Amino acid sequence: MPQATPTPGKALLNPANHLLIMIDHQSQMAFATKSIDAVTLRNNTALVAKAAREFKVPTILTTVAEKTFSGPLFDEIKSVFPENKVIDRTTMNTWEDGRISERVNKIDRNKVVLAGLWTGVCIVGPALSALDQGFEVYVIADACGDVSDEAHERAMERMIQLGAQPMTSLQYLLELQRDWARSETYNETVATSVAHGGGYGLGLIYAKTMFGGGEGH
Repeated sequence: MPQATPTPGKALLNPANHLLIMIDHQSQMAFATKSIDAVTLRNNTALVAKAAREFKVPTILTTVAEKTFSGPLFDEIKSVFPENKVIDRTTMNTWEDGRISERVNKIDRNKVVLAGLWTGVCIVGPALSALDQGFEVYVIADACGDVSDEAHERAMERMIQLGAQPMTSLQYLLELQRDWARSETYNETVATSVAHGGGYGLGLIYAKTMFGGGEGH
């Protein structure tokens, strides 16, 4: 008979057990992205980037053909990680660039979180490659997008069938916080939620105004 204990599940993310790779959030790639509108996409990438910075998650930023085709990385990401060197690739599959695998191996964590454009190319490639090599893979679905709803959904299904775990940008932030008693990250988690968390952020504003706090579920 299983016994309940007050301990988190091993599949849950925490700041010390994963790395984040943000892939090809670039202007030219965003123009053709139709499964999510550009404003929502940029908001969600900002939320993910701020969450990773707040909790000191090792983060790899990468672009594809930045100078010749795809354009620069979103300012919402660059402004959060001004010191982080962006790796510009020629490979559609991020995982096939040796500089990426070198960084991943140096960070030495077995959980890999992915977000980027397009889901069916830039995310499927590294997700399936990382899974094949024994990593646990998580995909932040609403910080990804593709040329159609169909393309995004089929890509997500393909990755999930092979073991990738889907999540959302707000879920990522709150899974890292997980306890409102963690005062060292409380204020920034609330600020990020207010700025980028949609209705949940509005709820926190109301709670702080009415009750002087922001605790929530």
